[in-house]
Amino acid sequence: MYTLKIEYDGAQHATALNEPHHNTVAIDCPFTGKGVEFSPASLFGISLASCMLLSMGAIAQRDGIDLKGTTVDIRFSGLDKTFPHVDTITLTFRVPQALPEAEQQKLERAAALCPIRQSIDAETVVDTTFLYGAAEL
Repeated sequence: MYTLKIEYDGAQHATALNEPHHNTVAIDCPFTGKGVEFSPASLFGISLASCMLLSMGAIAQRDGIDLKGTTVDIRFSGLDKTFPHVDTITLTFRVPQALPEAEQQKLERAAALCPIRQSIDAETVVDTTFLYGAAEL
């Protein structure tokens, strides 16, 4: 079992701690803080993208599919409103290897079934694109 803690440091800055391993993540508010660390919205996007990528990784590991070097670009819309809300998260998965259609379908199904993706309210659009055989742009 592990414990996550977040401590408010002042000046719209907080530090998250993964207790047994002593890993930290700095968090601040992009609107009223310095805006130089991870924001809560960026962590939300990272949580979603990493959950989807690791779900794909489980299938890839099981089936001997090489996903090494796969990246995910994360973009948001709606955060520029007076009362910010994540309206849309756009994820672009860039898989360096070209894969057969059957393997692509398995990986994309795994991504769609990740627990974080399944926990997002239907009002928040998750727009996902998968590019296979794609070099980093």
